[in-house]
Amino acid sequence: MARERIVSADQPDDNGRERDASLRPRWLREVIGQQKVVQQLKVVLNASRKLKEPIAHILFDGPPGLGKTTFASVLPNELGTTIQMTSGPALSKPGDMMPFLTNAEEGSILFIDEIHRMPRVVEEFIYPAMEDFRIDIVLGEGINARTISMKLRRFTLIGATTRSGMLSGPMRDRFKMVQHLEFYSVEELAEILRINARKLQTPLTEDAALELARRSRGTPRIANSRLWWTRNYAHSEGDGHITLEVAKAALAMAEVDADGLDKQDRRYLETLIGVFGGGPTGVEALAATMNLPADTLSDEVEPYLLREQYIIRTPRGRVATARAYQLLGKPQRESPPDQPTLF
Repeated sequence: MARERIVSADQPDDNGRERDASLRPRWLREVIGQQKVVQQLKVVLNASRKLKEPIAHILFDGPPGLGKTTFASVLPNELGTTIQMTSGPALSKPGDMMPFLTNAEEGSILFIDEIHRMPRVVEEFIYPAMEDFRIDIVLGEGINARTISMKLRRFTLIGATTRSGMLSGPMRDRFKMVQHLEFYSVEELAEILRINARKLQTPLTEDAALELARRSRGTPRIANSRLWWTRNYAHSEGDGHITLEVAKAALAMAEVDADGLDKQDRRYLETLIGVFGGGPTGVEALAATMNLPADTLSDEVEPYLLREQYIIRTPRGRVATARAYQLLGKPQRESPPDQPTLF
């Protein structure tokens, strides 16, 4: 059964510490980075207020940790409405959507995370809800079956996905806005870290903020994780102040190198080069050798290695680049000569 979570923008937060611990912005003006997305959302919000109608359905696409859920949680605060939150895997059958659709208030927001994992039968069930704000309920079976159409209040569906290509064409077309989130710059991440350090009441020097930002892969979620770990290290091993030396020592203990690669990344490269001779090899073979699910490699490990050009994808599989050999301090093997053909 899908779990329902409703948050009201009008209700005061009873636990300020919990809100600060999440380190999420609450208003659009507090969002750092993604300026093109922010500007377009401001236009949509202004139009919604003037037209007195709900904002159009929105799909946020991008790698994990870039702020898709943050944008979804900011919009109801701006509109003064409520939000219901669920995820694609939790919606196994059409009946799981009924509480969310029938409880939706006028102008409220329904947020579905990992919407690409929602079953096709559930997709087809909510098509009328997205277009005409109604749902069709079938009662009975066989020749005695009849369909009842139930009117819904106008709401906004916000979907978040890390794999937009897995969404069906009809589902994707029903979103009036599709926003792709990009990786953050070092300066933007450093600003996020400075703001969150103030929320956590932790002194953070400028050099330390930049060092943490450089090792955070352009992702705010990773930057916040680095900040959390460094804060614990600073209080455990020092006076609680995060300086450049403290940041470097904390990241060294966490086995995060100067390029932002962690132990899992280096193990991937060591397996690719040491076991498979630098490739080409498939992700299934790598996953079996590393005793990890293939999805973990393709969704969590490979995107950063591909973006930083440590590996490349070819029709025959993954191949290590010269930069990967330099990182591990191993000589790059020569390309094998072309194999003779049968004819």
